[in-house]
Amino acid sequence: MTNSYFIPRKDNEFLVWTRNFLHYLSSSCGRFNFPQMDFDELMRQKEDFTEKLRIAEAPETRTKASIKAKNDSRKVLETNLQQKIKEYLTYNHLVTDEDRDNMGLPIHKTTHTPSPIATTYPDFDVDSGTIRRLTVHFYDQGQKKSKAKPAGQHGAEIRWAILGSPPTKIDDLIHSSFDTRTPFTLQFDEDQRGQKIYFCLCWENTRGEKGPWSEIISAVIP
Repeated sequence: MTNSYFIPRKDNEFLVWTRNFLHYLSSSCGRFNFPQMDFDELMRQKEDFTEKLRIAEAPETRTKASIKAKNDSRKVLETNLQQKIKEYLTYNHLVTDEDRDNMGLPIHKTTHTPSPIATTYPDFDVDSGTIRRLTVHFYDQGQKKSKAKPAGQHGAEIRWAILGSPPTKIDDLIHSSFDTRTPFTLQFDEDQRGQKIYFCLCWENTRGEKGPWSEIISAVIP
């Protein structure tokens, strides 16, 4: 089964990756026996996501509906990318390691080294210096001066929720996000200012296996 961890999580990074992938693929469809019809479909979906991302990020058009439309468009594009990569490129002997590197795809090792499950958790600080924004700076337990993740870890899962009283368990943090590198940023609406939000983080390896959770830390939305 093809892992999708090489696809960036953040929308703008995902769009840059997709453009690079399709630009390289555009001149190699024939060499890879990649159907032109499928390539054209990916291009249409990429343009749709590009436009919906633009609308969702512009202050004058950013609404819950535009954000949902952007997320739905990305899901369609990302799912189709994963399917086509698995079907036509992953095990295609016509695709070289150099091709995979140029397309931003993983290069398969001849020997398998399992990624370890983290034994530490992410420590983190929450920066509230900008109104309607919180920025979570995370790092390995006790390693504040380093941005390096523990060996074999793809990134950190961030659980969070706005609550009227402290949570009693991690499952009370109903929102979940993932970031492959620090920092992680959340934007809020004006009417959410002054409310208390709670965070908890854990490392996740390239197979999706999680390490221990950090302490739950609170912050006030500025």
